[in-house]
Amino acid sequence: MSSTKFDVIVVGSGPGGYVAAIRASQLGLKTAVVEAAELGGICLNWGCIPTKALLKSAQVFEYINHAADYGITVKDASADFTGIVKRSRGVADGMSKGVTFLMKKNKIEVIKGWGKIQPGKKVEVEDAEGKKTVYAADNVIIATGARSRELPSMKIDKKKIIGYRDAMTLDKMPKKMVVVGSGAIGIEFAYFYATMGTEVTIVEFLDRIVPVEDAEVSKTLEKLYKKAGMTIMTSSEVTAVDTKGTGCKVTVKTAKGEETLTCDIVLSAAGVVSNLENVGLEDVGILVDKGKIKVDEFYKTNMPGYYAIGDVIPGPALAHVASAEGIICVEKIAGKNPDPLDYGNIPGCTYCSPEIASVGMTEAKAKEAGYELRIGKFPFSASGKASAAGAKDGFVKLVFDKKYGELLGAHMIGANVTEMIAEIVAIRKLETTGHEIIKTVHPHPTMSEAIMEAAAAAYDEVIHL
Repeated sequence: MSSTKFDVIVVGSGPGGYVAAIRASQLGLKTAVVEAAELGGICLNWGCIPTKALLKSAQVFEYINHAADYGITVKDASADFTGIVKRSRGVADGMSKGVTFLMKKNKIEVIKGWGKIQPGKKVEVEDAEGKKTVYAADNVIIATGARSRELPSMKIDKKKIIGYRDAMTLDKMPKKMVVVGSGAIGIEFAYFYATMGTEVTIVEFLDRIVPVEDAEVSKTLEKLYKKAGMTIMTSSEVTAVDTKGTGCKVTVKTAKGEETLTCDIVLSAAGVVSNLENVGLEDVGILVDKGKIKVDEFYKTNMPGYYAIGDVIPGPALAHVASAEGIICVEKIAGKNPDPLDYGNIPGCTYCSPEIASVGMTEAKAKEAGYELRIGKFPFSASGKASAAGAKDGFVKLVFDKKYGELLGAHMIGANVTEMIAEIVAIRKLETTGHEIIKTVHPHPTMSEAIMEAAAAAYDEVIHL
């Protein structure tokens, strides 16, 4: 038994855990983080960050392949797949070292090993050698994240049927790939591999790709992906994968009947499932409902002194959500008075090409909720900056409530829109109206002025359409 007692122990060091630990330390709390793998968790080491590095390589390759459009001649460009993967791993390692530095800087104790919570606000940590040490704290935060969801018809074998983690470190580029699921993970990898030269088929169970997005965004992306040579099968389900012999035979049930696809590799991208096993929840008596830990608005579980944040609780499984939850949780522990998180104003981003970014209600959801709407849409084909950049695909769409002028939602597809969405999140937090956006002078020429133009379009005041 360790004699050290902490104010806060965080189990898991992903974007929820490490951010919670830093904020706790800033507030003067003696803090420790328990981590079984790499600091920074999946997001930093195997998710958000290294995937962006891969996507950047794909984008550079795409640029080179279209260099002639910009008046530049490039001869015989080829992609070094191994080099691309190596760069991505280097980016992830650099970021993980950054988190190690932040832990030291903020005097946070990093305890390596598998953390398991125990009654009496204790955490047992088993290290790589199997040695177990028990640590005590006044507050324990569970931030153990999530992993790839396995579908019964496709058991991940890491060779022919892979999850996102394996998709980042393949030895060689597959000739043909079937991507199952068209959320952010599936769509980003589909773009990466298709750009590299893989023949990609996307299979989506629902009736459109990126199904959480506005229907017009889905439609635009589908059109652009098909133009890029990808095959898209919606309202389709993979019922079996035969991995015998070379490659895979994938049985897909469609509205028209059964189809068999052949490929080298199947990427299972059907969402994530929370890491709740072997964490000690049952031993402490923490309530779980539908695979998620039950918490209140400040992330308290049903057991005093135990909290949970990030992908283990209900809500969107996004890094920035976990970070925000971690900060609110420790501020509450420290006796501050934080506002609960507004889950209706969380931006979502997909880093394919063109990028997708959205926040708030889709047009369909707003109609469902009974709002009378004003819709403003501005295509990037009418944007000077987009034309100059050769990035005319996509649009900004704003959904306003007709009665009060409230901005209910924003949906964008186009170059750099993931950098533009934060403006909308701030606008919505400040309860800005449509007319106020129109009167907010945006710089010219930029992609972001499309937001002002879309607001003007909603009120029939648009200039450049």
